Amino acid sequence: MKDEIITYLNDPGQLEKLYRTSKAPFKRAFGTLYPELKGNALADFWHERLSYETDELNWGSSREVRFIIITALVAGMIAKLPAILNIDPEFFYSRNIGFIVFPALTAFFAWKNKLPASKLSILVGLTLVGALFINFLPNDKKSDTLILSCIHLAVFLWSILGFAFVGEVGNNDQKRLSYLRYNGDLVVITGLILIAGFIMTAITVGLFQLIDIDIKTFYFENVVAFGLPAAPIVGTYLTQTNPQLVGKVSPVIARLFSPLMLVMLVIYLVAIIYSDKDPYNNREFLLMFNGLLIGVMAIIFFSIAEMGKTVRSLPEIWVLFLLSIVTIVVNGIALSAILFRISTWGITPNRAAVLGSNVLILINLLLVAVQLFKVVSKKKSLPGVGKSIAIYLPIYALWAVIVTFLFPLLFGFS
Repeated sequence: MKDEIITYLNDPGQLEKLYRTSKAPFKRAFGTLYPELKGNALADFWHERLSYETDELNWGSSREVRFIIITALVAGMIAKLPAILNIDPEFFYSRNIGFIVFPALTAFFAWKNKLPASKLSILVGLTLVGALFINFLPNDKKSDTLILSCIHLAVFLWSILGFAFVGEVGNNDQKRLSYLRYNGDLVVITGLILIAGFIMTAITVGLFQLIDIDIKTFYFENVVAFGLPAAPIVGTYLTQTNPQLVGKVSPVIARLFSPLMLVMLVIYLVAIIYSDKDPYNNREFLLMFNGLLIGVMAIIFFSIAEMGKTVRSLPEIWVLFLLSIVTIVVNGIALSAILFRISTWGITPNRAAVLGSNVLILINLLLVAVQLFKVVSKKKSLPGVGKSIAIYLPIYALWAVIVTFLFPLLFGFS
């Protein structure tokens, strides 16, 4: 996006077309470029235009609204397939819940970015391969590889969505960081939409109960069934057409939770010493420990992604550096516990998957911590920190492919 802005800087028409095509990425890229372009008449004009904030909500063009409505309806129909085709709900949702929303979001960004037919066919092909593979796996409810495939399939579909968002296969660190920011913004706006939907549902059902009409079953089977998948789709559309909508909320959340998570983790590590539970002999505790690790890592990565939008003070960068160090300690404990369990009880699909995931996360966290240390010691600038995350995202996607598609074959569907 930056290169395109510079290319069209002397062509107002093309610059306007570029902005209308991808408003949110354009605004972020221009914001980082403007200090270098300051003094250029057209750049100054665009700075004033993009800095102007209106209280009005931009609903985009009628064509875009129609596309969103259609994709939301299709997502709702997919969610209703068990009722329509008399499919076992447990079988369907455990394997296909990711296909309710991710393909719709992928279609939106593929359409928005005007991806060529060659790239579009790759997206469709990968999605179909995932759908066919997961639904033709043996229906053994005790199979660990089936559960692992279902979980990592969501990461695989998330990676396909990222491909549609970025629009390119090559090195494009800024767009990958924008994808992480989009995920953070989507969580915020979807959460708000769901809260509003919950309140509306409670009021609607309650009002009809007052007049002795029970609409609960109908409402949940139809309105809620379509509303839940529509929430992230509508949320995506709102964040892309109104970048300012949650633009100030997400950085605040990142800044607020980073120091809180640092304090919580330190206290938690101390508390483990005095507790009678440890991840070496307690499987459930190890799973929760790894869940905590992934959650904290997500906050670190989201906070670093937000660095591209706002200027960070040195204390805030120190907080992220210390949080990454403490998270590395947590990861080290989890990794040692996994190795202990493998050496004691042998290798299993679950242990292999967790081992691989923890090794990848540890390497990524070390890269991030090194870059953050260089920033706090004033040996390097902030962009290097974001790059250490952006270049690593395809590796997570590759690991998701391995666990989803190869683990069932390697471990004999056990």
